[in-house]
Amino acid sequence: MKKKIIPIIVALVLIVVVALIGFGGKLLDRYTYGKELADLDEYYGVQEGELAIILQDDMLTNKAVVKNDVVYFDFDTVMEYLNEGFYVDKAEQKLLYTTASDTKTAEFEAMSYSDREGSHSLEYQACYLHNDMVYIAADYVLLYTNFAYTKFDRHLQLYTQWGEKQTMEVAKDTQVRIKGGIKSPILREIAKGEVVELLEEMETWSKVKTSDSMIGYVENKRLTNLSTETELPVTGYEAEAYTSISMPGKVSLGWHAVGSEAGNSKFEEMVAESRGMNVIAPTWFSITDNEGGIRSFASLEYVEQAHNRGLQVWGVWDNFNYKNETGSDVNSLEVLSSTEKRQRLAGNIASTAKELGLDGVNIDFEGLTEECGVHYIQFLRELSVLCRENGLVLSVDNYVPFNFNNYYRLDIQGQIVDYVIIMGYDEHWHGSGNPGSVASIDYVSNGLDRTLEQVPAEKVVNALPFYTILWKTEGNEITDEYIRLNNVDEFLQRVNVTPEWDEATCQNYAEWQSGAATYQIWVEDMESINVKLNVMSAKGLGGVAVWRLGYGTTGVWELIEAYVAM
Repeated sequence: MKKKIIPIIVALVLIVVVALIGFGGKLLDRYTYGKELADLDEYYGVQEGELAIILQDDMLTNKAVVKNDVVYFDFDTVMEYLNEGFYVDKAEQKLLYTTASDTKTAEFEAMSYSDREGSHSLEYQACYLHNDMVYIAADYVLLYTNFAYTKFDRHLQLYTQWGEKQTMEVAKDTQVRIKGGIKSPILREIAKGEVVELLEEMETWSKVKTSDSMIGYVENKRLTNLSTETELPVTGYEAEAYTSISMPGKVSLGWHAVGSEAGNSKFEEMVAESRGMNVIAPTWFSITDNEGGIRSFASLEYVEQAHNRGLQVWGVWDNFNYKNETGSDVNSLEVLSSTEKRQRLAGNIASTAKELGLDGVNIDFEGLTEECGVHYIQFLRELSVLCRENGLVLSVDNYVPFNFNNYYRLDIQGQIVDYVIIMGYDEHWHGSGNPGSVASIDYVSNGLDRTLEQVPAEKVVNALPFYTILWKTEGNEITDEYIRLNNVDEFLQRVNVTPEWDEATCQNYAEWQSGAATYQIWVEDMESINVKLNVMSAKGLGGVAVWRLGYGTTGVWELIEAYVAM
């Protein structure tokens, strides 16, 4: 009997031993540190010739490239993360950078750049074109930008901001792993005494960055001596200040719509209407073709008359009047996207203004597409250099800002031009088929608030409408017509309608029937203009403009005169 039991016991013991060994193996495997090394090419997502970009403490999807041992960023990376002042003209194979006083030009693949002082040699190609993308040397970007970069085998550490950082010392030889966990692949070994930057501390692991900018995880028990360090910022580049020309007090500008040379004879009539006006802006100049040619109705005698009356003259250049007058095709994108045409246009504007003895330039480019936005801003940069050099005030007319027209870049305009004029009207416009106010108080006030988020108050000028719109709805047809501010009272009397104050729009409103038609009008008058001026005064704006001379009343001009004197 005993002989039969012993083998059974032995078998059971062996089974238990095997089970214990298996369980112990699993237990041991569970708590044994993994030794798998990370595939660093896969981790950084790079191929040969590429470098991953670590911006501050985050890896970008963008990659840097290395050509002839020189680090290059693609144009989009430079614009998004480093400096949006660069401008590319692929057709003319040029990279431009405009400062407050000059434009630096680098030809594609050239080891030099040029400016007013001549040509400057470089030890590398400033930029090159590959697969329709422009790449710019990191060191060339550094000529105009404060940032720091360090190149490693597969990645690049990039810093654009500096502050305080927390560091810790490695207490025992260990590994930096891709994720928190002992089985996670190893990025690299890390030795006792090495200092790492602490990015995020968790329960048992911490996210760290090593001295060679590898970002991964280390067990908390391997770290000691928490301390704080202050980073030393890079300040090698000091941008030129954009100096501005400012009026002694508030701007009070009246646009004089001049449709021919004969229109200049209306000067005295226009000025006689005004009160408190210190700038007159005749609409003399309009682009005539896709080469940037200009039509001019300018008059030296007009300028002299204005100066004799103590008025500054800011000539208006637009991109639509000639086209409207003649039906000729004028493509603003074609003009502004060509460096040759754009710079010729800017040069002609500045030289014409000086020859005529103008005090300033008023740019009124409307209907620009989003595609045209970057070229328009480069045009303003280049023009601002010439205006600053020649002592000309540069003012720019803009729509009330919304998300859909933010490519007019009021933030950049606020830096480079002297006055940003907001055309505070066209909330509802002629031909829109949508009856409503031309300029309700919320439309004006909210638009100014959005402007003031981007432009210094002293540079902002709000333009008032000296007109209103009469809307007619008959069945499904909606038509409209302009009514001048100085004619609106006579019109309301003629149709025997008395408007009532509408608190929502801060305008007098009237609605009436005539036959099958419904008429609506949101009136611009002394009351509505006064509310707008009070809002403008409270916001501390740089002044007021009016569209247009010849449409005003003595009462409204007296309100403007009082506003300017505040």
